[in-house]
Amino acid sequence: MAMALPAAFLSEDQFTCSICLEVFTNPVSTPCGHSFCQACISSYWDGGGGSAKFYQCPLCKESFRKRPELHINRTLKEITEQFKQMADVGVEIDGKGGGGVEDPNSQPRHQHHPALSSPPRPREMPESIFTEMMTRFQRLPTARMPHTTFPRFNDPHPQNSSRINAQLSFQAQNNEHHDPPPPYSPPRRYSLSGPSDSSPSLPLCPIHLKGLEFFCRSDNNCVCSVCVETAEHRGHNIIPAKREWNIKKSQLGIAEVELKDLICEREKKVEEIQSSLRDIQTAAERETDGAVCEFSKLISSVERCQAEVLEVIEMSRRAAEHKAQSLLRDLEVEIAELKKRSSVLSQLALSEDYIFFLKTFSALSTPPQAKDWSNVSVSSELTSGSILRTVSQMMVHFQEEMRKLPEVCQRSSLDQSVPRSNPKVRRVQEYAADITLDPNTAHPRLIISVDGKQVCCGDRHQSVPDNPERFDRVVCVLARQGFNSGRHYWEVEVGGKTDWDLGVASRSVNRKGKISVGPTHGYWFLSLRDRNDYAFRTEPSTSLTVNLRPSRIGIYVDCDKGLVSFYDVEARMLIYTFTDNFPDTIHPFFSPCTNKSGRNEAPIIICPVSMTE
Repeated sequence: MAMALPAAFLSEDQFTCSICLEVFTNPVSTPCGHSFCQACISSYWDGGGGSAKFYQCPLCKESFRKRPELHINRTLKEITEQFKQMADVGVEIDGKGGGGVEDPNSQPRHQHHPALSSPPRPREMPESIFTEMMTRFQRLPTARMPHTTFPRFNDPHPQNSSRINAQLSFQAQNNEHHDPPPPYSPPRRYSLSGPSDSSPSLPLCPIHLKGLEFFCRSDNNCVCSVCVETAEHRGHNIIPAKREWNIKKSQLGIAEVELKDLICEREKKVEEIQSSLRDIQTAAERETDGAVCEFSKLISSVERCQAEVLEVIEMSRRAAEHKAQSLLRDLEVEIAELKKRSSVLSQLALSEDYIFFLKTFSALSTPPQAKDWSNVSVSSELTSGSILRTVSQMMVHFQEEMRKLPEVCQRSSLDQSVPRSNPKVRRVQEYAADITLDPNTAHPRLIISVDGKQVCCGDRHQSVPDNPERFDRVVCVLARQGFNSGRHYWEVEVGGKTDWDLGVASRSVNRKGKISVGPTHGYWFLSLRDRNDYAFRTEPSTSLTVNLRPSRIGIYVDCDKGLVSFYDVEARMLIYTFTDNFPDTIHPFFSPCTNKSGRNEAPIIICPVSMTE
């Protein structure tokens, strides 16, 4: 419904959005009572004034957990539209015109503005009814009034505060008495129809000596009313300077609030990290004490086990000794009896009395009852070494598990950001091998250095023979050296490359067409993709967490144990270990991957091994 607006009730500040500082377009009100253009508040919440947790009012910063459903304020929209129509026909809303309060000594307002006092047209609200409606509208609580009736920032000009206080005073008096407000003449200001006369406090234009009341957005400088009419600024986007100032202040205010939010978030993150460090320190002390306690128990257990094994050995020795002594006693008795019988026989042989000889011969010639000692022996497990062998086997297994313990703890640790020195890196470096690339196996796009130590991927295929050992689809290359026994180690500089593959491959792998990679297909290698994605190529791939990006990779293989390990040489850290069987001769495997439009064009370099301190 079109409504006639009494000019005495209208002030531009009442109908200005604090975000765009223009007259409302489709005004909506937030639950806290402030009003904005529908597009402005929606854009503010979409662009950062809202998050997944809450939405804030740009003015009072009241937060809403759920994004409010905003509906157009029909009454405020109709009043705003009428306000714009009055501005379009040249009615001043503030300053000398209708923005102030009517002077009782002046002539009636309808004499100055007959258009506003003319009889109401069809479907137009009578002025008396509209006056009553506006009176009730101004009786609303302050929090529900359009927010722009309050100062948006700390205004450096005191006349703004005076004008606002006067407006609030007028509203309070009108609410109490329903009478015309007392006389009031607001300070000069800009209106929608143009600026007021130049204030003597404004800086002067150096050319026309007029107040710099306008701002040219096209040239980004302040101009006077005369400059606006010149050809130099004709067609430019020019608005009152004070309005541009308020817009910029509003933008600064919003930016300041956003910066404070960012600072607050980061301060909370600092506190969170510091709290995490305290928790980690406490956990480290707890883990240290627990580990020392467990190792102490383990040492006590080993000592107790040692005592028990020694006791078993001693008991076995004593049992064998007891048995041997018993057998020796029996043997000594039999030997004594046999010697006695032998002596009697010797004396009988010397006897000359044939009657005595014949009488005793039959008794002495009968073989004595003797024990069969042929299968009697003294044996013990001690002589076979079975106890020592069992202890040795168990200790080898135990030592192997103990060697794995630091690596297992390192992989399972929640804090992997702190590098842990791995003394095993120095041990494996003792098996350094001199590795060179085999150009006969290289993909046609790969460029091998003369010394066979570097490889990179070119932009196009080279003219090379298609021999059987050459890879024709995957950009990779093998080393000349092959291993089927022993331990071997080499290091490769990968620098800042975004993609690479390093490891070993079986001599019998398929090299033509599409290749399936993985241990079951004869490939054991570590790969990097997209700068941060590390994985060991199994089926499916085993993703790895590598927080410190290595620039030099150490590769160690133990052919006899079927073991391949990858190390961060500079950090002296084990990255990953895989155990398998190598049924065929294996060769070091390299792939610099494609250069990705220059982002991965650096070569991978086989480096000489220098012992890590």
